[in-house]
Amino acid sequence: MRLSILFFLVGFSANLCAQELPPIQNYTPKEYNGEYQNWGISQSNSRNIYVANHTSLLEFDGNKWHSFKLPTSSIIRSVIVVDDKIYTGSYREFGFWSKDETGQLLYTSLSERLDKPLSEDEEFWDILALDHWVLFQSLDRIYIYDQLEDSFKIIEANSAKANLNLVKDKVYFQKDREGLFTIENGEPILVNDATVLTNTSIIGIYDVENYLLIVTEDARFYQYNFESLTPWPTDLDSLNITLYSSIRLKDGSFVLGSISNGFYHLTSDGRLLRNINQAKGLNNNTVLSLFEDVDHNLWLGLDNGISVVNLYSPFNEYVDKLGNIGLVYAALNHDGYLYLGTNQGLFFRKEEGAEEFRMIPGTEGQVWNLQLVDSTVFCGHNRGTFVVEGSRAQQISDFPGTWGVKPMPTTPNLILQGNYNGLSVLEKNAGSWKLRNTIENFSISSRFFEIVDSLEIVVNHEQKGLYHIFLDPNLKRAEKVINEEPVGHSSNIFKFKNRLYYKTYDGIYTIENELDNISLDSTLTKMVFVENENPISIVIPDTIQERLWFFTENGIKYITQSTLSGKLSVNYVPMSSTLRSNLGVSGFENISRISENKYLIGSSNGYVTLDLDNVTPIENTIKINHVFYGDYPNLSTRIPTQSIGEFSYTNNNVKFEYSVPEFDKYTEVKYQYKLEGIYDEWSEWDEIPETTFNNLSFGEYTFRVRAMVGNSATENTASYQFSIARPWYWSISAIIAYILALCLIFFLIHRLYKRYYRKKQETLILKNQKELERRELQEKERIAQILNDKLQDEIENKNRELAISTMSILKKNKFLSQLKSQLNTVTDKGKSIKTVIKEIDRNINSEDDWKFFEDAFNNADKDFLKRIKSKHEDLTNNDLRLCAYLRLNLSSKEIAPLLNISVKSVEMKRYRLRKKFNLPHQDNLTDYILNF
Repeated sequence: MRLSILFFLVGFSANLCAQELPPIQNYTPKEYNGEYQNWGISQSNSRNIYVANHTSLLEFDGNKWHSFKLPTSSIIRSVIVVDDKIYTGSYREFGFWSKDETGQLLYTSLSERLDKPLSEDEEFWDILALDHWVLFQSLDRIYIYDQLEDSFKIIEANSAKANLNLVKDKVYFQKDREGLFTIENGEPILVNDATVLTNTSIIGIYDVENYLLIVTEDARFYQYNFESLTPWPTDLDSLNITLYSSIRLKDGSFVLGSISNGFYHLTSDGRLLRNINQAKGLNNNTVLSLFEDVDHNLWLGLDNGISVVNLYSPFNEYVDKLGNIGLVYAALNHDGYLYLGTNQGLFFRKEEGAEEFRMIPGTEGQVWNLQLVDSTVFCGHNRGTFVVEGSRAQQISDFPGTWGVKPMPTTPNLILQGNYNGLSVLEKNAGSWKLRNTIENFSISSRFFEIVDSLEIVVNHEQKGLYHIFLDPNLKRAEKVINEEPVGHSSNIFKFKNRLYYKTYDGIYTIENELDNISLDSTLTKMVFVENENPISIVIPDTIQERLWFFTENGIKYITQSTLSGKLSVNYVPMSSTLRSNLGVSGFENISRISENKYLIGSSNGYVTLDLDNVTPIENTIKINHVFYGDYPNLSTRIPTQSIGEFSYTNNNVKFEYSVPEFDKYTEVKYQYKLEGIYDEWSEWDEIPETTFNNLSFGEYTFRVRAMVGNSATENTASYQFSIARPWYWSISAIIAYILALCLIFFLIHRLYKRYYRKKQETLILKNQKELERRELQEKERIAQILNDKLQDEIENKNRELAISTMSILKKNKFLSQLKSQLNTVTDKGKSIKTVIKEIDRNINSEDDWKFFEDAFNNADKDFLKRIKSKHEDLTNNDLRLCAYLRLNLSSKEIAPLLNISVKSVEMKRYRLRKKFNLPHQDNLTDYILNF
């Protein structure tokens, strides 16, 4: 019993994920910063999404969620966008929101204008717009608001579930236990009161072929032709489910939101397409509201969060959450079976239905390749080669590591296969395939090989290069092998339009019959190798549709050839980074055709299908949502985006928020901007939808932004003009003040320079004058020196004369004294002798000698005698004569003859002279006279 329960649970959980599901994006309350429950969803003309999220109105611009609160903390139950107004219904309140010039939503209450008070605990669960009327429905009434006349009409309509339905310009609603009603001339009119319409809540009414199709909460459909009500069978009739919401999509299909099992998607004729619940990717199983946007995305307002389902995305996902399948390397669709070759083995399931994948017994291990050759499915396996029929596989070769197989063109019963260790040949005999032989003389791994003709094979090995192999006629051995060095890594060879190509990391080359004839194919190279979109995979040929596939850093590309012109063209399918990151092992990316225009891409956790019929370009526009400015980093002031901005210099920091309302999970949006006036070049592409410019200088600016949605540029380039005002120190008045100040400074500098140079000139003149005076003084000094020298010479001459005269007088007096002495010795002095003696005395004391000496002395020592006479007035002539002789530093012995007295008498005279001078005893007389 336990084993049975375990088997059932495992099978049920696997079956939950067995379907290929459209991409689903989930937004949690934490992401949109709101409450759990979401009661209504609508979309504006600008493609913004609005959600009635319990206590707030949410706005989503494709990038950010914004939350707006009601003045009262009422629970918002419904929302609808009509033109530029967003109408909401809440607890005892309804009204509309409108944007101010800054893009901020402001609320205006309509219920305040009512003359009649609202019912107790009345909540408005549904809103419907028709022409110029807006209808607000509670569980008690319907309030019809006339926008033109700004008036109200109230209809009493007690109901178990508020649900307004518009069918061919007629409004239908349900009254509890009374049936289905419509509104005519502002009054309720009964349409049908069948039991099912009085006892069961209606969740949707739709127009199908001129009759009403009514959906009830028990998941039953009823057809009403305005005469009778009959059941309309669907695949849900056998299920016991309770619905809460419904919607009819633009393609005519129906989506029903349940209370406990997600949503059900039915075709227009009632067949169940899919059931997606929390186990398959939704945030929650309770679907409170449904909405289809302009891009046909399905929005789900859940009891916990919001989910967006890209129903018509070209991609569908199969996610192997439990890891039962592994990494997918190959896929094939044949005879109603879908086969997956993975690193764990070969799996299969029936193409129709939602059963889980099961492994074919005996195929455990690495599967490299699945190929269909002449209605036979070959599986290249790590252990060899298998032939697959339905849910069984038979190993026909144990030659290990089969990369792939190719039929021999001239021998239908032979197939060439590439292996880890070379090439081998399979043969069909009696309806069965088996290994015939391996090719001798060649043991290189042959993952990529092509048959040139029946006996020539080209093999590519990424590390070792190309090999041209010539086989013997029996296909038993390689008779000749030519090796060409590799052109580069990331290589493979493939055939396209019967030509052999060689792909390397930098180009596509054509290979002719000989390997020495390899040339670059410029056409294919330009298509495959594009700047910033170089291939990250090998080139994968689709021989049936004649397409060349390869993966790039931004998506998938394929090359086709026009049947009319023969020209090659490249087609781009954008792929999100999430998908690209799951492609698996580099170099083993794979894409397999499983139907006319449907391909399967293997990934590391399952696979993704690509439907080229759903790859349709969508015209997108970019818009600037908000502009903020302020003092960095507080950029909180919002300004209108439609007017020219003018900012003060203190607020020279500007932030722009922009977005493309694109809600496809696998479509990436990249932005590029420039700020004319400072940056004239476009920025690098970036996924961040906002940018900030700090510390802008004053001037005029134009901000421009554009976007790349997938591989398509937006139709428009959004722009915003603004200016930064001059700072006060660069204002016109400040500039004038600067000019005046500069002129004043120039004037002052001119004056200062003029004064400086004038002073410098005066200083130079003064210096020159001083130099002249100095020179004159030097000249005078030189002249004075000359005069002094001359005077000195004269003094010396006078001194010499004085000395000569003194010596002459001294000698004369000495001679006369000696002569007198001799004459005095004569005893008999006669008269003549006495006369001679008297003459001698007269000559010794001659006043003429003294006069001559005095003149000579005065010339030599000017004014000495006058100075000493003036100081010592009592000096006699003899005293003055003695002073003159002492001035000449003569001794007493030398003075005596000059005075014609004895030496003793000279000493006596010196004594008397000392007394007249009042010289102290210790002072020397000669020194006193010499220093006088």
